[in-house]
Amino acid sequence: MLPPRAHVMIHRIARLTLILTLTATSVRAQNTRTPPDERTQDNPSQLAILDSAVSAITQMHMDQFSDSILWEAAIDGLIDALQDPYAELFTPLESEAWEEETTGNYSGIGLQITQLNERITVTAVFRSTPANQVGILVGDVIVGVNQHDASSWTTGMAADSIRGPVGTEVFVKIKRQGFEEPIAFDIERAQVHRPAVDFAILEGGVGYVVMDRVARNAANEMSDVLRNMDSAKGLIIDLRRNPGGFLDESLMLADLFLKPGSKLASTVQRVPGSPASETTEDSWDDRWPQLVPDLPIIVLVDEYTASGAEILAGALQDYDRGLVMGARTFGKGVVQTVIPLPYNRRLRFTTGSWLTPLGRSLQRVRDAQGRPIEEDLDTLPRVITPMGRTLINGGGIFPDLEIENDTLKTMERELIATANEVRVLLGLRLAEFGFEVATILLGNDQKPSLPEEHFERFLGQLEEEGLPGELLSDEDVRSYLHWQARINIAQRMNDVGSEADFRKERDRVLAEAVQLLMLSDRQTQLFQRLDDRVSGVRNEGAGSERNLRPY
Repeated sequence: MLPPRAHVMIHRIARLTLILTLTATSVRAQNTRTPPDERTQDNPSQLAILDSAVSAITQMHMDQFSDSILWEAAIDGLIDALQDPYAELFTPLESEAWEEETTGNYSGIGLQITQLNERITVTAVFRSTPANQVGILVGDVIVGVNQHDASSWTTGMAADSIRGPVGTEVFVKIKRQGFEEPIAFDIERAQVHRPAVDFAILEGGVGYVVMDRVARNAANEMSDVLRNMDSAKGLIIDLRRNPGGFLDESLMLADLFLKPGSKLASTVQRVPGSPASETTEDSWDDRWPQLVPDLPIIVLVDEYTASGAEILAGALQDYDRGLVMGARTFGKGVVQTVIPLPYNRRLRFTTGSWLTPLGRSLQRVRDAQGRPIEEDLDTLPRVITPMGRTLINGGGIFPDLEIENDTLKTMERELIATANEVRVLLGLRLAEFGFEVATILLGNDQKPSLPEEHFERFLGQLEEEGLPGELLSDEDVRSYLHWQARINIAQRMNDVGSEADFRKERDRVLAEAVQLLMLSDRQTQLFQRLDDRVSGVRNEGAGSERNLRPY
Protein backbone atom coordinates (compact mmCIF):
# COMPACT_ATOMS: atom_id res chain seq x y z
CA MET A 1 0.00 0.00 0.00
CA LEU A 2 1.26 3.47 -0.84
CA PRO A 3 1.82 5.91 2.04
CA PRO A 4 -0.73 8.78 2.32
CA ARG A 5 1.70 11.37 0.90
CA ALA A 6 2.28 9.14 -2.12
CA HIS A 7 -1.46 8.99 -2.82
CA VAL A 8 -1.63 12.80 -2.61
CA MET A 9 1.26 13.22 -5.05
CA ILE A 10 -0.14 10.69 -7.53
CA HIS A 11 -3.48 12.54 -7.41
CA ARG A 12 -1.68 15.81 -8.17
CA ILE A 13 0.17 14.15 -11.03
CA ALA A 14 -3.12 12.95 -12.46
CA ARG A 15 -4.51 16.49 -12.31
CA LEU A 16 -1.50 18.55 -13.36
CA THR A 17 -1.14 17.44 -16.95
CA LEU A 18 0.13 18.65 -20.29
CA ILE A 19 -2.78 20.52 -21.81
CA LEU A 20 -2.07 21.91 -25.25
CA THR A 21 -3.19 23.34 -28.54
CA LEU A 22 -1.09 22.41 -31.55
CA THR A 23 -0.94 24.81 -34.48
CA ALA A 24 1.43 25.14 -37.40
CA THR A 25 3.63 27.68 -35.68
CA SER A 26 2.95 27.67 -31.97
CA VAL A 27 2.17 25.72 -28.84
CA ARG A 28 -0.54 26.92 -26.51
CA ALA A 29 -1.33 25.91 -22.97
CA GLN A 30 -4.72 24.36 -23.63
CA ASN A 31 -6.32 22.41 -26.40
CA THR A 32 -9.95 23.43 -26.45
CA ARG A 33 -11.17 21.74 -29.61
CA THR A 34 -14.88 22.18 -30.28
CA PRO A 35 -16.73 18.88 -30.69
CA PRO A 36 -18.03 18.55 -34.25
CA ASP A 37 -21.76 18.95 -34.77
CA GLU A 38 -21.67 15.88 -37.02
CA ARG A 39 -20.66 13.58 -34.15
CA THR A 40 -23.71 11.31 -34.64
CA GLN A 41 -23.61 11.04 -38.43
CA ASP A 42 -22.42 7.42 -38.41
CA ASN A 43 -25.12 6.26 -36.02
CA PRO A 44 -27.69 8.99 -35.33
CA SER A 45 -29.84 6.68 -33.20
CA GLN A 46 -27.33 6.27 -30.37
CA LEU A 47 -27.97 9.59 -28.65
CA ALA A 48 -31.71 9.12 -29.12
CA ILE A 49 -31.50 5.73 -27.38
CA LEU A 50 -29.54 7.21 -24.47
CA ASP A 51 -31.93 10.15 -24.20
CA SER A 52 -34.94 7.83 -24.17
CA ALA A 53 -33.35 5.62 -21.51
CA VAL A 54 -32.66 8.60 -19.24
CA SER A 55 -36.21 9.88 -19.75
CA ALA A 56 -37.76 6.48 -18.97
CA ILE A 57 -35.70 6.01 -15.79
CA THR A 58 -36.50 9.54 -14.62
CA GLN A 59 -40.24 9.09 -15.06
CA MET A 60 -40.82 5.41 -14.18
CA HIS A 61 -38.08 3.96 -11.95
CA MET A 62 -39.25 3.03 -8.45
CA ASP A 63 -36.57 5.38 -7.07
CA GLN A 64 -36.49 8.99 -8.16
CA PHE A 65 -33.44 10.27 -10.02
CA SER A 66 -32.83 13.69 -11.46
CA ASP A 67 -31.72 14.07 -15.06
CA SER A 68 -28.41 15.53 -13.90
CA ILE A 69 -27.53 12.48 -11.79
CA LEU A 70 -28.28 10.09 -14.65
CA TRP A 71 -26.35 12.10 -17.22
CA GLU A 72 -23.38 12.37 -14.84
CA ALA A 73 -23.46 8.59 -14.43
CA ALA A 74 -23.63 8.13 -18.20
CA ILE A 75 -20.61 10.37 -18.75
CA ASP A 76 -18.70 8.64 -15.94
CA GLY A 77 -19.41 5.31 -17.62
CA LEU A 78 -18.21 6.71 -20.93
CA ILE A 79 -14.95 7.84 -19.34
CA ASP A 80 -14.46 4.50 -17.56
CA ALA A 81 -14.92 2.69 -20.88
CA LEU A 82 -11.95 4.58 -22.31
CA GLN A 83 -9.60 2.83 -19.85
CA ASP A 84 -7.66 6.09 -19.90
CA PRO A 85 -6.29 6.76 -16.38
CA TYR A 86 -5.98 10.47 -17.12
CA ALA A 87 -9.44 11.03 -18.63
CA GLU A 88 -11.65 13.18 -16.44
CA LEU A 89 -14.76 15.33 -16.48
CA PHE A 90 -14.31 18.61 -14.59
CA THR A 91 -17.22 20.27 -12.82
CA PRO A 92 -17.16 24.09 -12.80
CA LEU A 93 -15.61 24.12 -9.31
CA GLU A 94 -13.05 21.48 -10.26
CA SER A 95 -12.17 23.46 -13.39
CA GLU A 96 -11.53 26.53 -11.26
CA ALA A 97 -9.37 24.59 -8.78
CA TRP A 98 -7.44 22.92 -11.60
CA GLU A 99 -6.84 26.29 -13.27
CA GLU A 100 -5.46 27.75 -10.05
CA GLU A 101 -3.24 24.76 -9.28
CA THR A 102 -1.69 24.66 -12.74
CA THR A 103 -1.33 28.39 -13.37
CA GLY A 104 -0.72 29.68 -9.86
CA ASN A 105 -3.26 32.41 -10.67
CA TYR A 106 -6.41 33.23 -8.76
CA SER A 107 -8.58 36.20 -7.87
CA GLY A 108 -7.99 37.30 -4.28
CA ILE A 109 -5.71 39.43 -2.14
CA GLY A 110 -2.45 37.43 -2.04
CA LEU A 111 -2.36 35.58 1.28
CA GLN A 112 -1.37 32.12 2.37
CA ILE A 113 -3.32 31.09 5.45
CA THR A 114 -2.96 28.10 7.76
CA GLN A 115 -4.87 26.95 10.82
CA LEU A 116 -2.35 27.17 13.64
CA ASN A 117 -3.35 26.77 17.28
CA GLU A 118 -6.99 26.74 16.09
CA ARG A 119 -6.65 30.21 14.56
CA ILE A 120 -6.62 31.27 10.89
CA THR A 121 -3.08 32.60 10.68
CA VAL A 122 -1.37 34.43 7.81
CA THR A 123 1.75 32.40 7.02
CA ALA A 124 2.78 34.18 3.80
CA VAL A 125 2.04 37.45 2.01
CA PHE A 126 2.90 37.40 -1.68
CA ARG A 127 4.84 40.32 -3.12
CA SER A 128 3.07 43.08 -5.07
CA THR A 129 -0.40 41.91 -4.06
CA PRO A 130 -3.30 43.81 -2.45
CA ALA A 131 -2.60 42.23 0.95
CA ASN A 132 1.04 43.29 0.74
CA GLN A 133 0.11 46.81 -0.32
CA VAL A 134 -2.33 47.45 2.55
CA GLY A 135 0.13 46.12 5.14
CA ILE A 136 -1.11 42.71 6.23
CA LEU A 137 1.77 40.84 7.88
CA VAL A 138 2.83 37.26 8.44
CA GLY A 139 1.51 36.27 11.87
CA ASP A 140 -1.71 38.27 11.65
CA VAL A 141 -4.75 36.25 12.73
CA ILE A 142 -7.93 36.63 10.68
CA VAL A 143 -10.89 37.17 13.02
CA GLY A 144 -13.46 38.65 10.63
CA VAL A 145 -14.40 38.72 6.95
CA ASN A 146 -17.18 40.91 5.50
CA GLN A 147 -18.76 41.64 8.90
CA HIS A 148 -18.78 37.93 9.82
CA ASP A 149 -16.97 36.55 12.86
CA ALA A 150 -14.26 34.26 11.46
CA SER A 151 -12.67 33.23 14.75
CA SER A 152 -14.05 29.69 14.50
CA TRP A 153 -13.78 29.25 10.73
CA THR A 154 -11.72 26.69 8.86
CA THR A 155 -9.10 27.77 6.33
CA GLY A 156 -11.44 26.68 3.53
CA MET A 157 -14.25 28.90 4.80
CA ALA A 158 -11.88 31.86 5.12
CA ALA A 159 -10.36 31.34 1.67
CA ASP A 160 -13.78 31.05 0.00
CA SER A 161 -14.93 34.29 1.64
CA ILE A 162 -11.77 36.28 0.96
CA ARG A 163 -11.62 35.35 -2.72
CA GLY A 164 -13.95 36.88 -5.26
CA PRO A 165 -14.15 38.64 -8.63
CA VAL A 166 -11.34 41.01 -9.60
CA GLY A 167 -12.19 44.61 -8.72
CA THR A 168 -14.59 43.79 -5.90
CA GLU A 169 -13.80 44.59 -2.28
CA VAL A 170 -13.47 42.39 0.77
CA PHE A 171 -13.46 43.56 4.39
CA VAL A 172 -10.86 41.71 6.47
CA LYS A 173 -10.34 42.13 10.22
CA ILE A 174 -7.13 40.82 11.80
CA LYS A 175 -5.69 40.47 15.28
CA ARG A 176 -2.01 41.49 15.50
CA GLN A 177 0.45 40.80 18.29
CA GLY A 178 1.11 43.97 20.30
CA PHE A 179 -2.24 45.57 19.41
CA GLU A 180 -5.18 45.35 21.80
CA GLU A 181 -7.89 46.03 19.21
CA PRO A 182 -8.37 44.26 15.86
CA ILE A 183 -7.21 46.06 12.71
CA ALA A 184 -9.62 46.34 9.77
CA PHE A 185 -8.78 46.53 6.06
CA ASP A 186 -10.94 47.24 3.01
CA ILE A 187 -9.07 45.46 0.22
CA GLU A 188 -9.79 45.42 -3.51
CA ARG A 189 -9.36 41.96 -4.99
CA ALA A 190 -6.98 41.49 -7.91
CA GLN A 191 -5.49 38.76 -10.05
CA VAL A 192 -2.81 37.08 -7.92
CA HIS A 193 0.05 34.93 -9.15
CA ARG A 194 1.78 32.47 -6.82
CA PRO A 195 5.41 32.09 -7.98
CA ALA A 196 6.54 28.61 -9.00
CA VAL A 197 10.30 29.21 -8.72
CA ASP A 198 12.29 29.77 -5.52
CA PHE A 199 16.03 30.44 -5.52
CA ALA A 200 18.98 30.63 -3.13
CA ILE A 201 22.78 30.45 -3.15
CA LEU A 202 24.07 27.54 -1.06
CA GLU A 203 27.52 26.80 0.31
CA GLY A 204 30.37 27.03 -2.16
CA GLY A 205 28.42 29.40 -4.39
CA VAL A 206 26.07 26.70 -5.69
CA GLY A 207 22.80 28.09 -7.06
CA TYR A 208 19.68 26.21 -5.96
CA VAL A 209 16.32 26.50 -7.75
CA VAL A 210 13.20 24.78 -6.45
CA MET A 211 10.25 24.53 -8.85
CA ASP A 212 7.19 22.83 -7.38
CA ARG A 213 5.08 22.93 -10.56
CA VAL A 214 5.34 24.06 -14.18
CA ALA A 215 2.98 26.99 -13.77
CA ARG A 216 2.21 30.03 -15.83
CA ASN A 217 5.20 32.42 -15.91
CA ALA A 218 7.61 29.73 -14.64
CA ALA A 219 9.93 30.28 -17.62
CA ASN A 220 10.08 34.02 -16.98
CA GLU A 221 10.76 33.41 -13.30
CA MET A 222 13.55 30.99 -14.19
CA SER A 223 14.97 33.45 -16.72
CA ASP A 224 15.13 36.17 -14.06
CA VAL A 225 17.03 33.78 -11.78
CA LEU A 226 19.52 32.77 -14.48
CA ARG A 227 20.29 36.37 -15.40
CA ASN A 228 21.47 36.95 -11.83
CA MET A 229 23.80 33.96 -11.53
CA ASP A 230 27.08 35.62 -12.49
CA SER A 231 28.80 34.58 -9.27
CA ALA A 232 27.33 31.06 -9.05
CA LYS A 233 29.66 28.07 -9.35
CA GLY A 234 26.93 25.71 -10.52
CA LEU A 235 23.18 25.26 -10.55
CA ILE A 236 20.85 22.68 -9.00
CA ILE A 237 17.32 22.51 -10.44
CA ASP A 238 15.14 20.64 -7.96
CA LEU A 239 12.16 19.06 -9.75
CA ARG A 240 11.36 16.52 -7.07
CA ARG A 241 7.64 16.22 -6.29
CA ASN A 242 6.94 18.45 -9.31
CA PRO A 243 3.81 17.00 -10.99
CA GLY A 244 4.17 19.10 -14.13
CA GLY A 245 1.79 21.65 -15.58
CA PHE A 246 1.77 23.61 -18.81
CA LEU A 247 3.43 22.29 -21.94
CA ASP A 248 4.45 25.60 -23.41
CA GLU A 249 6.12 26.61 -20.15
CA SER A 250 8.06 23.31 -20.14
CA LEU A 251 9.33 24.00 -23.65
CA MET A 252 10.23 27.60 -22.82
CA LEU A 253 12.09 26.40 -19.72
CA ALA A 254 14.15 23.96 -21.81
CA ASP A 255 14.72 26.74 -24.35
CA LEU A 256 16.58 28.76 -21.71
CA PHE A 257 19.29 26.11 -21.36
CA LEU A 258 19.79 24.75 -24.89
CA LYS A 259 21.25 26.14 -28.10
CA PRO A 260 18.99 27.66 -30.78
CA GLY A 261 17.86 25.04 -33.26
CA SER A 262 17.95 22.18 -30.76
CA LYS A 263 14.85 19.98 -30.74
CA LEU A 264 13.08 20.45 -27.41
CA ALA A 265 10.48 17.67 -27.62
CA SER A 266 8.11 15.98 -30.04
CA THR A 267 4.66 14.38 -30.05
CA VAL A 268 2.93 11.53 -31.81
CA GLN A 269 -0.84 11.89 -31.76
CA ARG A 270 -4.00 10.99 -33.58
CA VAL A 271 -5.21 13.13 -36.46
CA PRO A 272 -8.59 14.52 -35.31
CA GLY A 273 -11.47 12.84 -37.09
CA SER A 274 -9.28 10.14 -38.63
CA PRO A 275 -8.87 6.47 -37.64
CA ALA A 276 -6.79 5.92 -34.51
CA SER A 277 -4.09 4.33 -36.67
CA GLU A 278 -3.53 7.66 -38.44
CA THR A 279 -1.04 9.70 -36.43
CA THR A 280 0.90 12.87 -36.97
CA GLU A 281 4.26 13.90 -35.55
CA ASP A 282 5.15 17.40 -34.42
CA SER A 283 8.31 18.78 -32.87
CA TRP A 284 9.44 22.06 -31.32
CA ASP A 285 12.87 23.63 -31.63
CA ASP A 286 14.83 26.03 -29.45
CA ARG A 287 14.45 29.61 -30.68
CA TRP A 288 16.10 31.86 -28.12
CA PRO A 289 19.73 32.45 -27.08
CA GLN A 290 21.10 30.03 -24.51
CA LEU A 291 21.50 31.38 -20.98
CA VAL A 292 24.33 30.35 -18.61
CA PRO A 293 26.00 28.13 -21.28
CA ASP A 294 29.12 27.56 -19.17
CA LEU A 295 27.39 26.82 -15.86
CA PRO A 296 27.40 23.14 -14.79
CA ILE A 297 23.88 21.94 -14.00
CA ILE A 298 22.41 19.11 -11.94
CA VAL A 299 18.71 18.24 -12.12
CA LEU A 300 17.10 16.47 -9.14
CA VAL A 301 14.15 14.16 -9.82
CA ASP A 302 12.14 11.50 -7.97
CA GLU A 303 9.25 9.12 -8.52
CA TYR A 304 6.79 12.04 -8.32
CA THR A 305 8.49 14.16 -10.99
CA ALA A 306 6.04 14.01 -13.88
CA SER A 307 4.68 15.43 -17.08
CA GLY A 308 6.08 18.89 -17.90
CA ALA A 309 8.88 18.48 -15.36
CA GLU A 310 9.94 15.29 -17.18
CA ILE A 311 10.06 17.16 -20.49
CA LEU A 312 12.51 19.67 -18.98
CA ALA A 313 14.67 17.01 -17.31
CA GLY A 314 14.67 14.84 -20.44
CA ALA A 315 15.71 17.67 -22.75
CA LEU A 316 18.65 18.67 -20.55
CA GLN A 317 19.74 15.05 -20.16
CA ASP A 318 19.50 14.24 -23.89
CA TYR A 319 21.82 17.12 -24.78
CA ASP A 320 24.27 16.46 -21.90
CA ARG A 321 23.28 19.88 -20.54
CA GLY A 322 22.27 18.58 -17.14
CA LEU A 323 23.31 15.66 -14.96
CA VAL A 324 20.14 14.02 -13.61
CA MET A 325 20.19 12.62 -10.07
CA GLY A 326 17.68 10.95 -7.77
CA ALA A 327 15.11 8.31 -8.74
CA ARG A 328 13.36 7.24 -11.92
CA THR A 329 10.54 9.68 -12.64
CA PHE A 330 6.82 8.95 -12.65
CA GLY A 331 6.55 8.41 -16.41
CA LYS A 332 3.61 10.56 -17.50
CA GLY A 333 4.17 11.51 -21.11
CA VAL A 334 0.74 11.69 -22.67
CA VAL A 335 -0.71 14.47 -24.80
CA GLN A 336 -4.06 15.41 -23.35
CA THR A 337 -6.79 17.47 -24.93
CA VAL A 338 -9.35 19.51 -23.04
CA ILE A 339 -12.78 19.90 -24.65
CA PRO A 340 -15.11 22.67 -23.44
CA LEU A 341 -18.59 21.33 -22.74
CA PRO A 342 -21.85 23.16 -22.06
CA TYR A 343 -22.49 24.67 -18.63
CA ASN A 344 -18.83 25.38 -17.89
CA ARG A 345 -17.74 21.73 -17.86
CA ARG A 346 -14.50 20.41 -19.35
CA LEU A 347 -13.64 16.96 -20.66
CA ARG A 348 -10.02 15.81 -20.73
CA PHE A 349 -8.62 12.71 -22.41
CA THR A 350 -5.46 11.34 -24.01
CA THR A 351 -4.76 12.00 -27.70
CA GLY A 352 -1.07 11.18 -28.07
CA SER A 353 2.33 10.77 -26.43
CA TRP A 354 5.44 12.84 -25.75
CA LEU A 355 9.02 12.06 -26.73
CA THR A 356 12.31 13.59 -25.58
CA PRO A 357 14.66 15.14 -28.18
CA LEU A 358 16.37 11.76 -28.71
CA GLY A 359 13.03 10.02 -29.14
CA ARG A 360 12.68 8.50 -25.67
CA SER A 361 9.10 7.86 -24.60
CA LEU A 362 8.10 9.54 -21.36
CA GLN A 363 5.07 7.30 -20.81
CA ARG A 364 5.58 4.41 -18.41
CA VAL A 365 3.43 1.29 -18.77
CA ARG A 366 1.10 0.74 -15.80
CA ASP A 367 -1.65 -1.66 -14.82
CA ALA A 368 -5.33 -0.80 -14.35
CA GLN A 369 -4.63 0.36 -10.77
CA GLY A 370 -1.91 2.74 -11.97
CA ARG A 371 0.98 0.65 -10.63
CA PRO A 372 4.12 0.40 -12.78
CA ILE A 373 4.51 -2.95 -14.52
CA GLU A 374 7.73 -4.74 -13.65
CA GLU A 375 10.28 -4.80 -16.45
CA ASP A 376 13.76 -6.07 -17.15
CA LEU A 377 15.86 -2.92 -17.51
CA ASP A 378 18.48 -4.83 -19.50
CA THR A 379 15.95 -5.42 -22.29
CA LEU A 380 14.89 -1.78 -22.66
CA PRO A 381 16.26 0.12 -25.68
CA ARG A 382 19.04 2.68 -25.34
CA VAL A 383 19.93 5.99 -26.99
CA ILE A 384 23.31 7.71 -27.23
CA THR A 385 23.81 11.37 -26.29
CA PRO A 386 26.11 13.78 -28.20
CA MET A 387 28.82 13.10 -25.60
CA GLY A 388 28.46 9.35 -26.08
CA ARG A 389 26.59 8.67 -22.85
CA THR A 390 24.02 5.85 -22.87
CA LEU A 391 20.47 6.57 -21.69
CA ILE A 392 17.60 4.12 -21.15
CA ASN A 393 14.45 4.55 -23.24
CA GLY A 394 11.73 2.91 -21.19
CA GLY A 395 9.20 5.39 -19.82
CA GLY A 396 10.05 8.23 -17.47
CA ILE A 397 13.51 9.72 -17.02
CA PHE A 398 16.19 7.41 -15.63
CA PRO A 399 18.69 9.40 -13.53
CA ASP A 400 22.36 9.40 -14.47
CA LEU A 401 22.95 8.68 -10.81
CA GLU A 402 20.34 6.92 -8.70
CA ILE A 403 20.47 7.69 -4.98
CA GLU A 404 18.03 6.09 -2.57
CA ASN A 405 16.11 8.34 -0.21
CA ASP A 406 16.98 8.48 3.45
CA THR A 407 14.87 6.00 5.42
CA LEU A 408 13.42 6.47 8.89
CA LYS A 409 15.24 4.81 11.74
CA THR A 410 13.44 2.36 14.01
CA MET A 411 12.77 4.87 16.78
CA GLU A 412 11.67 7.52 14.30
CA ARG A 413 9.08 5.12 12.91
CA GLU A 414 7.98 4.36 16.46
CA LEU A 415 7.56 8.10 17.11
CA ILE A 416 5.23 8.49 14.13
CA ALA A 417 3.27 5.34 15.00
CA THR A 418 2.88 6.40 18.64
CA ALA A 419 1.79 9.91 17.64
CA ASN A 420 -0.94 8.37 15.49
CA GLU A 421 -2.03 6.06 18.31
CA VAL A 422 -2.37 8.84 20.89
CA ARG A 423 -3.74 11.25 18.26
CA VAL A 424 -0.99 13.84 18.43
CA LEU A 425 -0.97 15.71 15.11
CA LEU A 426 2.80 15.77 14.84
CA GLY A 427 2.98 17.54 11.47
CA LEU A 428 0.64 20.29 12.64
CA ARG A 429 2.48 20.70 15.93
CA LEU A 430 5.79 21.07 14.07
CA ALA A 431 4.22 23.70 11.80
CA GLU A 432 2.81 25.62 14.77
CA PHE A 433 6.11 25.47 16.62
CA GLY A 434 8.04 26.49 13.51
CA PHE A 435 5.80 29.50 13.03
CA GLU A 436 6.13 30.51 16.68
CA VAL A 437 9.95 30.39 16.66
CA ALA A 438 10.11 32.03 13.22
CA THR A 439 8.07 34.96 14.52
CA ILE A 440 10.53 35.45 17.40
CA LEU A 441 13.58 35.23 15.14
CA LEU A 442 12.13 37.63 12.56
CA GLY A 443 11.33 40.10 15.31
CA ASN A 444 14.97 39.99 16.41
CA ASP A 445 16.27 40.13 12.82
CA GLN A 446 17.91 36.71 13.19
CA LYS A 447 18.54 33.88 10.72
CA PRO A 448 16.67 30.55 10.98
CA SER A 449 17.89 28.53 13.96
CA LEU A 450 16.50 26.56 16.88
CA PRO A 451 17.52 27.79 20.33
CA GLU A 452 17.78 24.88 22.75
CA GLU A 453 15.35 26.33 25.27
CA HIS A 454 12.63 26.54 22.62
CA PHE A 455 13.25 22.96 21.52
CA GLU A 456 13.04 21.64 25.09
CA ARG A 457 9.79 23.53 25.59
CA PHE A 458 8.43 21.94 22.40
CA LEU A 459 9.33 18.46 23.63
CA GLY A 460 7.55 19.24 26.89
CA GLN A 461 4.41 20.25 25.00
CA LEU A 462 4.46 16.99 23.05
CA GLU A 463 4.79 15.03 26.28
CA GLU A 464 1.84 16.91 27.79
CA GLU A 465 -0.24 15.93 24.74
CA GLY A 466 0.45 12.25 25.33
CA LEU A 467 3.77 11.26 23.77
CA PRO A 468 5.89 9.21 26.23
CA GLY A 469 8.80 11.09 27.79
CA GLU A 470 11.04 8.05 27.36
CA LEU A 471 10.37 8.09 23.61
CA LEU A 472 11.03 11.83 23.36
CA SER A 473 14.35 11.44 25.18
CA ASP A 474 15.67 8.94 22.62
CA GLU A 475 18.64 10.43 20.75
CA ASP A 476 17.34 9.46 17.30
CA VAL A 477 13.89 10.87 18.03
CA ARG A 478 15.30 14.14 19.35
CA SER A 479 17.57 14.47 16.31
CA TYR A 480 14.68 13.80 13.93
CA LEU A 481 12.34 16.31 15.62
CA HIS A 482 15.12 18.91 15.81
CA TRP A 483 15.74 18.50 12.07
CA GLN A 484 12.06 18.73 11.16
CA ALA A 485 11.56 21.74 13.42
CA ARG A 486 14.43 23.67 11.82
CA ILE A 487 13.01 22.98 8.36
CA ASN A 488 9.62 24.31 9.48
CA ILE A 489 11.24 27.41 10.96
CA ALA A 490 13.11 28.14 7.72
CA GLN A 491 9.94 27.61 5.68
CA ARG A 492 8.00 30.06 7.83
CA MET A 493 10.81 32.59 7.45
CA ASN A 494 10.76 32.07 3.66
CA ASP A 495 14.49 31.31 3.73
CA VAL A 496 15.04 28.84 0.88
CA GLY A 497 18.78 28.64 1.45
CA SER A 498 18.56 27.79 5.14
CA GLU A 499 15.82 25.27 4.47
CA ALA A 500 18.03 23.55 1.87
CA ASP A 501 21.00 23.58 4.25
CA PHE A 502 18.89 21.90 6.92
CA ARG A 503 17.37 19.40 4.50
CA LYS A 504 20.67 18.18 3.10
CA GLU A 505 21.69 16.91 6.52
CA ARG A 506 19.49 13.93 5.61
CA ASP A 507 18.77 14.56 1.93
CA ARG A 508 21.38 12.38 0.23
CA VAL A 509 20.46 13.55 -3.27
CA LEU A 510 20.83 17.25 -2.50
CA ALA A 511 24.00 16.74 -0.45
CA GLU A 512 25.64 14.74 -3.25
CA ALA A 513 24.63 17.35 -5.85
CA VAL A 514 26.17 20.19 -3.85
CA GLN A 515 29.36 18.20 -3.33
CA LEU A 516 29.72 17.36 -7.04
CA LEU A 517 29.17 20.97 -8.13
CA MET A 518 31.68 22.30 -5.63
CA LEU A 519 34.28 20.08 -7.33
CA SER A 520 33.31 20.90 -10.93
CA ASP A 521 33.81 24.01 -13.06
CA ARG A 522 32.30 22.70 -16.32
CA GLN A 523 29.56 20.29 -17.36
CA THR A 524 32.10 17.87 -18.87
CA GLN A 525 34.05 17.91 -15.62
CA LEU A 526 30.82 17.23 -13.75
CA PHE A 527 30.22 14.07 -15.77
CA GLN A 528 33.81 13.02 -15.16
CA ARG A 529 33.40 13.60 -11.41
CA LEU A 530 30.31 11.42 -11.57
CA ASP A 531 32.24 8.62 -13.27
CA ASP A 532 35.01 8.89 -10.69
CA ARG A 533 32.50 8.96 -7.83
CA VAL A 534 30.65 5.87 -9.05
CA SER A 535 33.90 4.02 -9.71
CA GLY A 536 35.00 4.80 -6.17
CA VAL A 537 31.76 3.51 -4.71
CA ARG A 538 32.01 0.31 -6.74
CA ASN A 539 35.52 -0.24 -5.45
CA GLU A 540 34.21 0.04 -1.88
CA GLY A 541 31.97 -2.99 -2.42
CA ALA A 542 28.40 -3.95 -3.13
CA GLY A 543 27.11 -2.70 0.21
CA SER A 544 27.96 0.90 -0.64
CA GLU A 545 26.67 0.63 -4.19
CA ARG A 546 23.15 -0.02 -2.91
CA ASN A 547 22.56 3.67 -2.18
CA LEU A 548 24.49 5.21 -5.08
CA ARG A 549 24.50 3.77 -8.58
CA PRO A 550 24.19 4.82 -12.22
CA TYR A 551 21.58 3.44 -14.59
